[in-house]
Amino acid sequence: MRKLPILRSPRGRAAALAAVLAALTVCAGDAVARSYPFGPLTRSVNDLGNQFVPFHARLWDLLHGRADGGLLLNWQSGYGTGFLPDFGTYLSSPFALLVGVFPRDRIDLAVYAVTLVKTGAAAAAMTWLLTALRRGRGREWAAVVLGASYALCGWSVIEAAYNPMWLDGLIAFPLLCLAAEWARTGRRPVLGTLLVTLAWVSNFYTAYMATLGAALVLVVRLLVEDGTRRERVRGLGRAVRTVALGVGLAAPVLVPVYLGTRHAYPGWTREFAPAAWPDVAARLLPATYGFFSPALFLGTGALLLAGALAFHRAVPRTERLVWAGLVAGVALSLQWGPTHLLWHAFATPNGSPYRQTFVLSGLLVIAAWLSVASAWPDRRALLGGAGVVALIAAGAASSALVTAWTYPLSVAGLAAVAGALVLARRGRYAVLAALLLVGAQAGQAAATTAYADRQRLGRLDDYAPWGERQRLQAAAVAEADGWPRYRTDPGLEQSTANDPMLTGGQGGAYYSSHTPDVLTRTFLALGAGWTSNGRALHDPDSPVTDAVFSVGARVHMPRDPHQGWNRPDDRPVTVTREDVPPLVTVRPANAAAHYGRSPFRNQEKLLGASVYTVPETALRAADGSGTADAYAYDYAVRPGTYTLRAACPAGSEVYLWAPDLFGRARLGASEEADFRGELPGRRAELRKLGDGGGALDVALRVARPGTVPHQAVGCLDRDRLTRAVAGLKRTGATRVTVTGSGVRAELPRGTRGLAVLAAPRIAGWSCGGRPAGSYLGLVAAPVSGDRPVLDCAYRPPGLKAGSLAGGLALLGLVAVGLTGRRRRAAP
Repeated sequence: MRKLPILRSPRGRAAALAAVLAALTVCAGDAVARSYPFGPLTRSVNDLGNQFVPFHARLWDLLHGRADGGLLLNWQSGYGTGFLPDFGTYLSSPFALLVGVFPRDRIDLAVYAVTLVKTGAAAAAMTWLLTALRRGRGREWAAVVLGASYALCGWSVIEAAYNPMWLDGLIAFPLLCLAAEWARTGRRPVLGTLLVTLAWVSNFYTAYMATLGAALVLVVRLLVEDGTRRERVRGLGRAVRTVALGVGLAAPVLVPVYLGTRHAYPGWTREFAPAAWPDVAARLLPATYGFFSPALFLGTGALLLAGALAFHRAVPRTERLVWAGLVAGVALSLQWGPTHLLWHAFATPNGSPYRQTFVLSGLLVIAAWLSVASAWPDRRALLGGAGVVALIAAGAASSALVTAWTYPLSVAGLAAVAGALVLARRGRYAVLAALLLVGAQAGQAAATTAYADRQRLGRLDDYAPWGERQRLQAAAVAEADGWPRYRTDPGLEQSTANDPMLTGGQGGAYYSSHTPDVLTRTFLALGAGWTSNGRALHDPDSPVTDAVFSVGARVHMPRDPHQGWNRPDDRPVTVTREDVPPLVTVRPANAAAHYGRSPFRNQEKLLGASVYTVPETALRAADGSGTADAYAYDYAVRPGTYTLRAACPAGSEVYLWAPDLFGRARLGASEEADFRGELPGRRAELRKLGDGGGALDVALRVARPGTVPHQAVGCLDRDRLTRAVAGLKRTGATRVTVTGSGVRAELPRGTRGLAVLAAPRIAGWSCGGRPAGSYLGLVAAPVSGDRPVLDCAYRPPGLKAGSLAGGLALLGLVAVGLTGRRRRAAP
């Protein structure tokens, strides 16, 4: 069997070996932790299970032609949202396409495989870069270990392990450094530009950080390498051109992503607080974990060699000083507010504030390689490097992040690496030296991976991988599906905040960095719940909103124990059906223009009919005393029991709206309803308590301080709702055609008024060639004539401008390629 061309060279074989070593080490660590797929513990923590796995499930559906909607428009989530910004943020990496070769019910395994492949690719890319910066003939095996150590850095196995799109930044840094090196030397201008495009399309967020890091590496290379001032200026100019054209080619994805963030509901805002320096030192060592400190672990081998560079007399003095200064400067920049903002595009992220850590890890690995590429470090250099590691270990001694395994692993690794370097200088023991170096790196990285796996489960929310629950839910959705005649909602008892993408249907739940502002505010007005400060929307489970959004079937599941429900729930999977209007209905042209405070009244406005009675209420504490007001419209509650009194007409369905209540509510002998509100981060949804009439007592058990609105109770009259639905059906669309980029609806003859599409009026909608109007947050346009038709199209904001910028960049790249060809052809 013939070898692949890239494997015929020592550099190619070194890159391949680094990839295999990195991937196998991650598997070993996960196996030790008994984490999925090597054991019973889930690896789907935080946004991995809540966002990224469901998004990859939708990508699988797109690849196999099974998705509702397309690349531009997602009909499954939030009752219709734009998808291109989500695609560009979470799924645009070429590696994500690998999920298509796995079965749909193995989506968690598919995402894990993508994670391993990306980790291996990062190791290979760094190994290739190291041998491009300094060939190091005969020492390629050291580049293998260092390339793997970069891919196995703490940021990778601790942070990016559950944010798989960040791993594209881990790959991007060495690739962008390679493109910068080609620009410096005037080689491969087209390929270098395409590498920039690949990095920015794959994940623009980490690509931005990687580009800053590559620019710093380029500046150092221009300073330490031979060349005239003119040659350096020209090299810098070529690099700027490469980045400009590469980012321009990525503009068709980047501009919609940028505008998607501009139209999104505001998320958390945080002030940067630097980590304590002992914690920073501790994170350089194995088997440590911390959410608000930089995950800098590389392995004592890379640390020892990086520290040895400053003392290595075989390396030119200027090179030693400049590289040591760069590493120190970048390390300090992680802790200073202004440079922190620069690294993060001038916005402190929600979550870990050290997302640029992989750049520092890459610089340390480059420094480590330079200390061995020309000659093995002598005794002086090794002692100096060991002294640096000892200082780091001593500085970490007071940190609470140090564990019982940290120092034993560090000492064992340091001894193995020092022994390996001593043996390597003797030549004939190179194989033993390589084994020691590989063993030290793989052992420390696997232990750190296993430790992080267990720590994440104890500190972050977790979600079960695809199993029997998801299979039953997906089967119930598929059996009830009637899209686009009506929507099928996978249910409020969710497994993730993105169940419609994970298990199918066309629900209201949606969680993304691009959750539209108009969608969140509309759901807020209607009484829906949320988490993540309004970025993760819960399904608005109400017969009135179901009528408005044409939800004709709704799945009901047992509560998921992974969502923190302590009580067992043995309810069967059921589906309820409702007679609902079509997706497009007609309202009077002068209909209500804005929402009020009460979700019951807001639902009526959107429905176009009065269906609720909203009574006055009185809230009493357990001892019978009244309750003080928190604000003008709310009662203040503290942990304890209360009774909320109201009166409803006979035969009413009773609903409770208490968005800031964290506790439980019960109406008479009905089932207790759970509320998980804690504004502003968590908002409890409007919930049905049961049926009743006359004087009502609602028992509240409050677990945390909060508020209950004065108008917390709504009494729904089902007969009125039935009549309102019949009226909307009578004047609604007779035929609706839905595509991945729009809607076409035919209406009854003689229809005049405002046609309303049951989808949020997000930016990008147009009807009849003009920007669509808004009816209380939904897409709307006036219609009239003998045969009125609503024809609406959706184009993500920025797609046209981004495509134009991409076209111009493509012309520029063609010009660069033709110019280079002419120069090579010239005698």
